[in-house]
Amino acid sequence: MGGALATVEDPGRQAVAGRQAGTDVQVVGMWLHGKSPHTCRAYRHEALRFAAFVGAPLPAVTLGDVQAYADSLAARGLAPASQVRALAAAKSLLTFAHRIGYTPVNVGAAERLPSIPFKRSQRILSREVVAQVIGGEADARNRTLLRVLYYGGLRVSEACGLCWRDVQGRDGTIQVTVFGKGSKTRAVLLPADFSAELAELRGDAGDDAPVFVGRGGSLTPGQAWRIVKAAGKRAGVPALSPHWMRHALASHALEDGADIALVRDTLGHASAATTSLYLHARPNDSAGLHLRPLPAV
Repeated sequence: MGGALATVEDPGRQAVAGRQAGTDVQVVGMWLHGKSPHTCRAYRHEALRFAAFVGAPLPAVTLGDVQAYADSLAARGLAPASQVRALAAAKSLLTFAHRIGYTPVNVGAAERLPSIPFKRSQRILSREVVAQVIGGEADARNRTLLRVLYYGGLRVSEACGLCWRDVQGRDGTIQVTVFGKGSKTRAVLLPADFSAELAELRGDAGDDAPVFVGRGGSLTPGQAWRIVKAAGKRAGVPALSPHWMRHALASHALEDGADIALVRDTLGHASAATTSLYLHARPNDSAGLHLRPLPAV
């Protein structure tokens, strides 16, 4: 790929591919089709990074190239999660290229992703810390954003994408229609005490206006990240991110007896297996604490 995705048309390759794609660029475009703008940006970045390292068109990539790329990610000192993301994107692209007949074999299939240490429990906030994060925010918009991220379990992009037509009263609660990952829509209910602050935040804004207004339009995910980060610093959690608020909702709801399927649907998880990870991420509890004392010997 020569430092960039190959664009030279190869008639032979195009015939093999059943005329679905004749260049690396076309393959990448097809690979990204239908994905969210955020996913497209991230995956395209990873595809370009892989292309720059390999320096050859996709049909010429070998397993050795993939293994060398994996080694280079570790050698650069990238965090395990960043290594996995980069290598997973490369493997996904190679799998797709083979599936449409653009490459003769899937050379990435044999390369395993590195394991990531399980640190979810380190990112579960206590209820006291969540209260400090929210209560320490003086700005009304920012405080409502923090509460929506926690009580709704929304991804930061989902919260930033909300318009007022997506927010409706329902049987004493507030229903928020969320357009989430994978173009899937779900309904999330917020407690009734959101009514007053949402009404104040809305003012006379129309249905198509964004709920969270930033400079020149909707609040961007980057701006939301900075708001959450600042709130975390004030509460003594400098590493706080929007996703930690989502983690907190899942953990606290399961602890309070919410059904795992309900938490799955609220978070927009594709599988309860993902949601069930929060059952194993409780830093303040363990099975041994629930045992009765052993009998005296």
